[in-house]
This record gives sequence, structure tokens and C-alpha cells, in this order.
Amino acid sequence: MLSFDRVGKRYPDGTVALHDVSLRIPPGQFCVLLGASGAGKSTLLRMANGLAMPTQGIVNVEGVPVNGKTLAAIRPRIGMIHQQFNLVPRLSVASNVLTGVLPMLPLWRALGGWFTDAQQRKACKLLAAVGLDETHLARRAGDLSGGQLQRVGIARAFMLDPSLVLADEPVASLDPKISRDILALLRRQSRQRGATLLCSLHQLELAREFGDRIVALREGRVVFDGTPAQLDHDACIEIFGRHAGNLAAAA
Repeated sequence: MLSFDRVGKRYPDGTVALHDVSLRIPPGQFCVLLGASGAGKSTLLRMANGLAMPTQGIVNVEGVPVNGKTLAAIRPRIGMIHQQFNLVPRLSVASNVLTGVLPMLPLWRALGGWFTDAQQRKACKLLAAVGLDETHLARRAGDLSGGQLQRVGIARAFMLDPSLVLADEPVASLDPKISRDILALLRRQSRQRGATLLCSLHQLELAREFGDRIVALREGRVVFDGTPAQLDHDACIEIFGRHAGNLAAAA
């Protein structure tokens, strides 16, 4: 269970990113955070693993409040997938996937890049599961396409068998076909491993196609919370504004 209880966020410059948000996301759900740029999606998502801390309210992961004292215990339970991939271009594909276990390694092993045989085998299996065969293991990440990079990112996110996966605009830089392939892969891997998935998107049609549930934000407030089938024309306008009428009708 991931929960946000009356969460708010005000930045030092006075910008209010979130207003009194309360959500409960049950185990195994694919929950999409939908909204335009600046709606507060990334801020809310990053609160789940302590990359952003609320200025009011409480975030809980499996009943444990997210704060400075609990981060070391909580973060190994959480996988993270980034919009800009956050891979190391000069490292091999296999090495990038293996960095997913760094939160659980002693500092001396992390600095030395010393991984067990079991960890290396698991990295290979995860790469195969996301559609990258053994010919990719030694390739530099910097030589991959965008879709391949995000497949590596997904494999890395599952190295510690997380109960929660956070995906922050994971297909924002990909074309529509590859975006669907990546979201289908992410949904399949999460379900096979029993992980809850919280994924921020700004594409209405992708949210409808892949989400079990859609939570929409506008100006830091929740303006919709329901199933894709419940996301009608009026709800789309509430989320994206009057200019979204044609988008809502077409999607």
C-alpha cells in the first residue's frame, strides 16, 4: 500500500506544487498520474521515495512513513524509472542494470563494482525479460536507441524485486509506437512480479490504454480519480482546460 495523507508541497521560492492531496494506491495496481506539465505529477511521485519531501502531510510505503530516518530501509523496496533514463553512457548495458543493487551493497563493494555471480545472472535474466538478448550485454549504454535505453532502465528497476515501481514520464521522449511497447512491457513486468506501479504521464490516450486507475492533477490538486472508462469529455476538460476538447473527443 502506498498512501498520501493530506500532502502539500511549497518550495522555498513560494511556489505551491501540491495542495492537500490524499490518495491510497493498493498493491498490484497500475496507477497513472495524468496531467499537463507543471501539474504536480513529478513532485507527488518523487515524494514516494523521498526525493521530494512534503511540507505538510505524510507519505507511507507499506505502512512506513517516508522521512529522513526511514529512507535507507524504504528505498531498496522501490524501483525508479526516469524520463531521461539516468544510465551511465560509458558503462555497459549489464553494468548499468547491476547498479540497481547499489542501495543494498556496502560502500566498499559499491565503489569497487563487485557484484556476486547471482546478481550478474539476475541482470542477464532481466535483460532477456525486457527483450534484450546477450548480444547487448557488453554494449555501451551510450550506443543504444531511446527504446533500448528505457528497457535497460526497466531491468535495472527490478533488480531488488521492488514492491513499488515509480515511473516518471517514462515515454516522454519516445515515439508513439515505442511508447506503447515500453508501457506494455512495464505493465507486464510489474504484474508478473506483483509490484505496484505509479506512473506519471501527460498523454491522455496512453493513460486510458494502460492504466488500471487514473489520478489526474491540475495546478497541484486532484481533479479526477477513477477508471479509464470514467474519464469522459468533461473530466478531460477539467484536467487539461478548454483547449483539450478536441483531444478528449479524439482519445
